[in-house]
Amino acid sequence: MKLDLPSHLGDDGELAQRAADEPLGERAYSKLQWRCRRGLLENDLFIEKFFTRHGTHLTVGHARGMYALMDLADNDLLDLLLRRKPLAEALDTEEVRAVLALLTP
Repeated sequence: MKLDLPSHLGDDGELAQRAADEPLGERAYSKLQWRCRRGLLENDLFIEKFFTRHGTHLTVGHARGMYALMDLADNDLLDLLLRRKPLAEALDTEEVRAVLALLTP
């Protein structure tokens, strides 16, 4: 299943056109960090740890997976991060599963 990528994935859908294993550029990384700011402290703690541990080697695929997760409501995201609920079928892609594995302890 292929994710329909939202328009906020970069100027003119720049991430949608790039290969998943391509390294994430500095500008795209900065945009991703900005988009990942959340209203729930618990989510921010998971995300901050993710960027600290994996930020230097993120790929375009990671960014696409993260953007898909960031479209969730804060409580739904927290449920996924705490493994209280399974990943919804609409989000169940390789990119999302890879990012979720990096986000969760």
